[in-house]
Amino acid sequence: QVQLVESGGGLVQPGGSLRLSCAASGSIFTIAAMDWHRQAPGKQREFVAGITSGGSTNYADSVKGRFTISRDSAKNTVYLQMNSLKPEDTAVYYCYAPEFGPGDDYWGQGTQVTVSS
Repeated sequence: QVQLVESGGGLVQPGGSLRLSCAASGSIFTIAAMDWHRQAPGKQREFVAGITSGGSTNYADSVKGRFTISRDSAKNTVYLQMNSLKPEDTAVYYCYAPEFGPGDDYWGQGTQVTVSS
């Protein structure tokens, strides 16, 4: 089992920045990657950014150049640095961790990000 706990959400003005954190605990050696997804009101949950156990990263086109995913392996924590935030970035942001192979996958409880003036 893996537990994921997000933090760092809040209210920010357009053009501002926030950094989200996702701390993993439990059987973290089974995790293949850690991703950030988001879900805006009335919309489907969508992929935002991901980092594999090998350190490869990828991003949704909508956030490329503005968001950066990184990790601190010593703290078992993944970060999402969000710059130049836009109102359309408003959503609940979720941390997601799939296991290697045909294993389980895990979601955090989500953290609200609101971009508004």
